Amino acid sequence: MTSSFPFRPSRYRDLSLLEIDSSRTLVIACDSSGGIGPKAGDVVQVPAYVVGRFGARVPLMEVLAVGAEPVAIIDTLTVELEPTGEEIRRGIVEEITVLGLDPVVALNGSSEKNIPTIQTGLGITVLGLVESAKSLMWHLQAGDTLACFGRPKVGREVSLADPEIVDLRTVTELIDSRLVREIVPVGSRGIRAEAEELARLYGLKLDWQPHGPGGSTPAELDLEKSAGPATCLLAAGDAGDLQRLGRHLGKPFWLLGDLQKR
Repeated sequence: MTSSFPFRPSRYRDLSLLEIDSSRTLVIACDSSGGIGPKAGDVVQVPAYVVGRFGARVPLMEVLAVGAEPVAIIDTLTVELEPTGEEIRRGIVEEITVLGLDPVVALNGSSEKNIPTIQTGLGITVLGLVESAKSLMWHLQAGDTLACFGRPKVGREVSLADPEIVDLRTVTELIDSRLVREIVPVGSRGIRAEAEELARLYGLKLDWQPHGPGGSTPAELDLEKSAGPATCLLAAGDAGDLQRLGRHLGKPFWLLGDLQKR
């Protein structure tokens, strides 16, 4: 049988892409969390509102990072709507409002309506649209420098008020600068794994020479540590431009090394 599906599906890193036409692509990102929340069975005890904030932030950052504009967000909650689900959704609304999205139109989802639960679980999917001319995909090249913005943190280390972690505004400022060719939010695999996977995607390798501002040693930067809900990110571009962005953004910042041909 010949498929009549009108879109051309593909993958880019953790993202699913559906090419709508020659100038527009639908970008799909998703994330989940479990055992983090206010319920008795949760391993990490935090307010449901915080779960919603960070749960939405990760896939929103993934979509933004490739130059796409988020247009819809779907939450799937494994908790009752009242009170836990509503508090999670309040956090989600706070995050999408930062981007100017109307939650009445952009937010949809479902919650557990039949079974009482003792542990919090959340899944989030974000849909975005990117115009080919604004895409931050397939622009990396040999000679680019890779940098890390923000500090990897996970579990009980993570808080909304922490000035050392990146957020949606960090991503939008990097994009608006027009000085970066690639942005990769770092997740549970850590900085080294994300950097090496990015290099492999382009058939390149990273000459690791990590150092902080002024040539300081990166002893305090753990390349293997999980960054939890994308508390840090990678950006590629010219070394001088990245250093200027590091000073401007005011986040912990390191140059990791240069990308080279294999």
